[in-house]
Amino acid sequence: MTSPIPATGAWQPGDDPGQRRFASLGELSLESDRLLPEVTLAYETYGTLAADGSNAVLVLHAMTGDSHVHGPAGPGHRTGGWWEAMVGPGRPIDTDRYFVVVPNVLGGCQGSTGPSSLAPDGQRWGARFPRITTRDQVAAEVLLARRLGVGRWHLVIGPSMGGCRALEWAVIGPEQGIEIEAVAPLATTAVSSADQISWIHTQLAAIRLDPGFRDGDYYGAPDGQGPHRGLGLARQIAHATYRSERELEARFGHNPQPGEDPLTGGRFAVQSYLDHHGAKLARRFDANSYLVLGEALLTHDLGRGRGGTNRALERITARALAVTVDTDRLYLPVQSAQIAGGIPGADPLRYIYSPYGHDGFLIEAEQLGGILRAFLASLGR
Repeated sequence: MTSPIPATGAWQPGDDPGQRRFASLGELSLESDRLLPEVTLAYETYGTLAADGSNAVLVLHAMTGDSHVHGPAGPGHRTGGWWEAMVGPGRPIDTDRYFVVVPNVLGGCQGSTGPSSLAPDGQRWGARFPRITTRDQVAAEVLLARRLGVGRWHLVIGPSMGGCRALEWAVIGPEQGIEIEAVAPLATTAVSSADQISWIHTQLAAIRLDPGFRDGDYYGAPDGQGPHRGLGLARQIAHATYRSERELEARFGHNPQPGEDPLTGGRFAVQSYLDHHGAKLARRFDANSYLVLGEALLTHDLGRGRGGTNRALERITARALAVTVDTDRLYLPVQSAQIAGGIPGADPLRYIYSPYGHDGFLIEAEQLGGILRAFLASLGR
């Protein structure tokens, strides 16, 4: 029998840290003019920083990812490394050559300050956690870089939401005295479109409408009585955008789930697939964090206060590599084309050809690995 889903899948102090490290970074002023009084970022590092600091690589995860980019599941980590094929010894981002830093994003739920963390009054932040933006997240990561003694990133790379942060890093880093040699935004956008906002809006509504959400105050709820239904539904909505129509049709078609009859209340195979992914996320994530990160994506706009998207892209001095998935229906290839066409030092847009849609950046390891190896080799280190 499957055990009840806990009210939150957030990592909590006292849990096994696994490979996580923690940096207490002090207070952080937010774009909203609010102040986070104490910020901690969980992070993992791989490899060794060169004496001249020239080999540091920053890897930024997607919305429901975390700092565990490489390594097995086990104590402290419910899942194995999310980008094993790209990061590790002998991999395209070779940890025998590079010092790789992977932070858990501000607002996340795997050790970094977020809604499941304790506020100054000793209670969970919950729905009181302030609205944050992509720039706020990068501002916290700038503090982490300074704490680690990194004054130069050889490469800043991220897919999806991580790509949004990578673009912000390419603008903010030099302004903060941190050199960015190269940036690689993958399957992402410089500004959230109306279509992307609409998808996120429905996901956030699904969470808020769950009776178990309790206006964000659910942390003491017994297992099985938290907002797992709303969080699971949000994941199902999102997951449908992560895969392509072509792949879902080829994989599931109009077929029922084995042993079930849709005419008598059973499910189709694709419904079972989405149910599985919804429950899986609810066991390892936090509903309030999903809201906070979703709202950060709603407001993502590289050009805000910078004269618009094109002018913001023109400010990026780093060498750039934009990569898109040809079947991506979440972050469209045309949005990556805008990035590649707008950054003065950008290489031509590179394509991953895949039936899988947005998740091609995770699945098509051979294609993406070849692209990254060639790009890193061209940087001359």
